[in-house]
Amino acid sequence: MENEKSQKSGSQRRQPGPRPPREFKERLFHTLPDYAGPYSVGMMEIEVPVREPRTFSRIKRNHMHALRMDTVLFSIFYPCDASSYASNERGKPSKATWLPRPRALTSKGYAKFFSVPHSPVTAYIAATTMFTKLPAFRNAKLAGNHAGTTPRSSSGTCSQDTLTESGDDKSGFPVIFFSHGLGGSRTCYSTICGELASNGFVIVAMEHRDGSGARSYVNIPPSGKLAAGSETDNTDSRRYYKVDYIFPRDNALDTSPHSAHGVDTELRHAQIQMRMSEIEEAYYVLELINNGQGDLIYQNNLRKKGNVGSSSKGLEGVDWAEWEGRLLLGNVTAMGHSFGGATTVEIARESERFPYISQGIILDAWGQATPQAGELTHQSLRKPLLAINSEAFMHWSENFERLSDIAKEARDGGAHCWMMTIKGSTHLSQTDFAILYPHWMSLFMKTMVNPRRAVYLTVNSSLEFLSRILPSEITSQKVWIDEGILQTKMLIAEELPREYRPDDRWMASRLRIPNELRLRIAHWFRRKPKAEFCAWKRGLDAPQSNAGRTTKFSGAR
Repeated sequence: MENEKSQKSGSQRRQPGPRPPREFKERLFHTLPDYAGPYSVGMMEIEVPVREPRTFSRIKRNHMHALRMDTVLFSIFYPCDASSYASNERGKPSKATWLPRPRALTSKGYAKFFSVPHSPVTAYIAATTMFTKLPAFRNAKLAGNHAGTTPRSSSGTCSQDTLTESGDDKSGFPVIFFSHGLGGSRTCYSTICGELASNGFVIVAMEHRDGSGARSYVNIPPSGKLAAGSETDNTDSRRYYKVDYIFPRDNALDTSPHSAHGVDTELRHAQIQMRMSEIEEAYYVLELINNGQGDLIYQNNLRKKGNVGSSSKGLEGVDWAEWEGRLLLGNVTAMGHSFGGATTVEIARESERFPYISQGIILDAWGQATPQAGELTHQSLRKPLLAINSEAFMHWSENFERLSDIAKEARDGGAHCWMMTIKGSTHLSQTDFAILYPHWMSLFMKTMVNPRRAVYLTVNSSLEFLSRILPSEITSQKVWIDEGILQTKMLIAEELPREYRPDDRWMASRLRIPNELRLRIAHWFRRKPKAEFCAWKRGLDAPQSNAGRTTKFSGAR
């Protein structure tokens, strides 16, 4: 995609919606960028008991079922009315912390996930992102209607780009379910989720309790009813338990391309089954909210003052009446990164179980953990699919071949499919970690694309895909600019770029930068002002040569 095209489309973008102000202490730590879409973004956290607590598989740890579903936890990012929100003690907008509460214990969970001592990890996180906040209004009122366009009048006084209200006719918003990857949480992809919300989508960011996240806390329902019919010990004052990452036995690094035993399919497939059940529960919650039963969700919400991992605000101040009939639950999109991408593929296959899922978006999917067609279900993939890969995973030939097979499966089923790669990107380029720790990403993973540029390409490719796939009555009032990213010149396998292919020992984890030391020294002496990093909002290319452009492969249609 050429710079001129990006600049032209960037100049047509509407002004971003109002965003919550940053407090002084936030400026002392790493920050997340404000969202660029025309809507302000609201955010709420919900944890409710599931309808039927149960376990998955026979896998046990410490003589207990390792995969058990008692509650479901997720955050909702949505277009909001910035004039109504939950306030903090100083009367300013309340915002959720990026690091899930309790933050110190969550930091220990990450240390355990990375198999390093927890003290230095906790200290470093405290010094960088302990107080990082999401640039979203907590519990804000749902936006009144679409940020539509006004036709040009004969006098020419109204621009086609003017955001308007459409009276009392409140529009519905399309829904996306987002499934995180290994070590992730409901906030690890907040930049992508918030960007999509600022363009008119309701994003349900799951926090899976299947042992794939670094650490998650489960609040025990007042009934005490848990999976497998077990009851809580009333003498124990703790009304919660934690779920840490589950390492496969005798195969802790089953994620590695060099694992001698390959992927632990028993564990990973069971986790996918639990993840799909969690998404079913979250969808049921949305149905209740959409049917005017938001007060029931408020009453059963376990993320409230006094419970572990909760803000004191809970769901206080949410105007549930504004949500009634406002969610378009018939053409839902499944979206996920890495292991969440594998989850998305299986959801898209199971049409009978998920009739409301109409398309999928997979971000750098872990193809090796994705079940083969027919392994978990008799159904094959027949729904439109967009795959956005990192260059680091593209060089992992076995993974790339599996994704190509998935794309072929969709095409053979009569569905449209696009598969593309962001040049210069690595596996974490589509996560908030790349935004918050860009220097570490560059130094250790050899990421060459500007992290905000990678997010920009991911979001805009997804929006363009959805504008093509969703029914016209949903996309007729779209507020984003299609930039033709999906029309990028297509390459065949023999034309794949090899310049930055790493050595085999670093396969999938990093790229190779030729003459790295010389380039870094040269870059150090000609560093430009930080203002250039605002270019992502205008659709400009990142400063690094070809990094950040997209390449589409012959698996696309």
